[in-house]
Amino acid sequence: MADTSNVTEILFLGFSQNQNVQKVISALFLLMYTAIVLGNGLIVVTIVASKGLTSPMYFFLSYLSWVEICYCSVTAPKLICDTLTRRKVISLKGCITQIFFLHFFGGTEIFLLTVMAYDRYVAICKPLHYRAIMHPRACGLLVAAAWGGGLLHSLGQTFLIFQLPFCGPNVIDHYFCDVHPVLKLACSDTVLISLLIILNGGSISVLSFAVLLASYAVILRSLRSRSAQGRRKALSTCASHLAVVALFFIPCSFVYMRPCVTLPADKVVAVFYTVLTPLLNPVIYSFRNAEVKSAAWRLLRRRAIGEGSR
Repeated sequence: MADTSNVTEILFLGFSQNQNVQKVISALFLLMYTAIVLGNGLIVVTIVASKGLTSPMYFFLSYLSWVEICYCSVTAPKLICDTLTRRKVISLKGCITQIFFLHFFGGTEIFLLTVMAYDRYVAICKPLHYRAIMHPRACGLLVAAAWGGGLLHSLGQTFLIFQLPFCGPNVIDHYFCDVHPVLKLACSDTVLISLLIILNGGSISVLSFAVLLASYAVILRSLRSRSAQGRRKALSTCASHLAVVALFFIPCSFVYMRPCVTLPADKVVAVFYTVLTPLLNPVIYSFRNAEVKSAAWRLLRRRAIGEGSR
């Protein structure tokens, strides 16, 4: 942190200063966070424990669900605790740490969604070569690349914020630390850093979204020659993936692919990509899948029988 900084903590305004409203928000987010951990955790355990879910699609899905838990955990627990107190505060180092993990898991999720689109492209457009292309080592490398890409993105964003001096004020109109609201607190010229932040976040979003669109354009074109049943099965899987992509990319694009200014709507929009997407992922992408659903029920039944026999 720059030597001229004299700010040691940052205050959040949150969603409301009304104590009754804060209690409702706390209960609502606690329910959603619990559902996120249980739903995505069940997917991870089901895929790891089930011998039938061994295809690359489920391998990537287990990592996506794990990232969703981690991503939501960066902001939700802090928000839940803050709504129970009058003074919503975080240390400056804690704020920078929150930015790092927010963009680490967020960037990893973007790359994982892109990898999953590539997996669907290979499965549908090159079915005879699918096992040869998406072999276990290749899948492991793709997942490692997603984690590495998220780490590089996060290090870039965090470094740009970390070197800034903060002399006051120390209040941000948000419920967690992110690059745009924290950038407004810097007491130095931030024009160049703002451009670098947009280039870092925007380029990843644009390139990943372009790959996603290209993959699905090719997939849709190839489906024209398939039978009606084959089209329905492929479109069902692709539609679920596209729903998750839309829920994540559209709000992220609204926040990060524009000049570094904060808007009143940013807090509400942030809920979509930090909470609602992890919450809906098990529903729209996993539990609509008959194989995952049946494997989860078998796992729960075995667990129930094992507890009952003790």
